[in-house]
Amino acid sequence: MGVLPNSAKSMGIPDNSDFQLSAYNYELPPDRIAQNPVEPRDHARLLTITSARGHEHRHVYDLPSLLQPGDLLVLNDTKVLPARLFGQKVGGAAVEILLLEERASLEWLALVKPGKRLKPGAQIHFGENLDQPALIADVVASDPETNGRILKFTIPGPESFYEVCDRLGKMPLPPYITESTAPDDRYQTIYAEKLGAVAAPTAGLHFTPELFAQLDDRGIDRTFITLHVGVGTFRPVEAATITDHTMHAEWLDVPAATVEKIRQTKANGGRVIAVGTTVTRALEGAAQSGELQPLQGKTNLFIYPGYQWQVLDGLMTNFHLPESSLMMLVSAMIGRQRLLDLYAEAVRQDYRFYSFGDAMLILPTARR
Repeated sequence: MGVLPNSAKSMGIPDNSDFQLSAYNYELPPDRIAQNPVEPRDHARLLTITSARGHEHRHVYDLPSLLQPGDLLVLNDTKVLPARLFGQKVGGAAVEILLLEERASLEWLALVKPGKRLKPGAQIHFGENLDQPALIADVVASDPETNGRILKFTIPGPESFYEVCDRLGKMPLPPYITESTAPDDRYQTIYAEKLGAVAAPTAGLHFTPELFAQLDDRGIDRTFITLHVGVGTFRPVEAATITDHTMHAEWLDVPAATVEKIRQTKANGGRVIAVGTTVTRALEGAAQSGELQPLQGKTNLFIYPGYQWQVLDGLMTNFHLPESSLMMLVSAMIGRQRLLDLYAEAVRQDYRFYSFGDAMLILPTARR
């Protein structure tokens, strides 16, 4: 068990430094960026925040003993689309696209390489035989917010759009994962169901059927939301003052059954624990009226220190990039300085960082 120094900044209301982008930076040795996941999934380490000052070094398989009977885990059942496609511009150049968000039927926002050569009016062919492409994309507009392109797809053959992507596409691993030998299914949760994300909800990657069975035996329930992870989650915060940053909206579904299960859990004295920052944004986004309500739509909720929590009691999450909106979200729960101190401790203790890395658990007893 460890104890970090008490800090007035981590315990009280936000001060001015909490709103400065530079205040969310930290040093991470490159070799701490996990290139492959731990096997089995639930053997990842779990930095468990137990109180206002205390923490323990545990593993994900310890989760049943760290939670209480009657607690509720909320998970994101989105499924990652093989969203990286390689094609050729009509007239020559090789093209790579990364699908970010479906805007309408067969119309997607995408990042494209090389962007300068793909102006509105350009056409891209995909498939093994480019003279008889399996998929055609027409560039219909530029998107100044992301520097991407709006692409309108045509499918000449009998396959659906998702079937073509599944056959031709590559899993969109983050750019900091450059040497992975993991199979594609290791970048999916075991409960992934609803196709549409372009990145995995990484806190959920640690769960196994055996762990779910142990949680069931302990009387710890679970329920699901859907948030298709897109550009909003990973878009860099560029404003020097974070309150000037605008989050990109992401599609979510908080169903009525999930809302009811959360209400029942709280009425019975249980705690609601989000598995991941996407679940956090979905549930808190669905409670912006002051009461959690079913919601199917988009949220651009930006959570940072000073945020007044509506739904969640605790959070399980991976370790995040410096100066990211995800660090700001976690800071809203335990304080920025506390989070930075814990990240420094994780570096000293050789934790593995980012999507294929280890996790941390913020118990309700650790909330600021």
